[in-house]
Amino acid sequence: MSIPRNARVRAVPNFLGCLRSARQFMEEQEAGTAAARFRKLQAEIDRARGLLSFAPESGRPTGFLDAKSGWGRFQAEQALGLARALGMPGLRELVLARHAMLYAHSDSEVVLLSLHQEQQLRYRMGN
Repeated sequence: MSIPRNARVRAVPNFLGCLRSARQFMEEQEAGTAAARFRKLQAEIDRARGLLSFAPESGRPTGFLDAKSGWGRFQAEQALGLARALGMPGLRELVLARHAMLYAHSDSEVVLLSLHQEQQLRYRMGN
């Protein structure tokens, strides 16, 4: 017996740009292991997509929405604005092994917005 998948999961171009940046960073960091580490990240994202399609609220509430700094508030407003433009009432993040994914969601759809490495301080929200 298989578990039904409910929500559609898709990514916006910014998320795909974040993936390209992650791969480039891995190559600059250590070219010899970059391909294997990137495949591991892709596998983690695939597993996360499966989880989110079954349970869109699986991620944690985004901590940066309560930012105090001007830049933090600007980033939070950008993310919230994008979620509203997509018609998604929820904004959450899912922690992977060394990355976190920012996503918007409703009960029937999940949109992957951004990805950042654990040592980065913020999500990338522009192209």
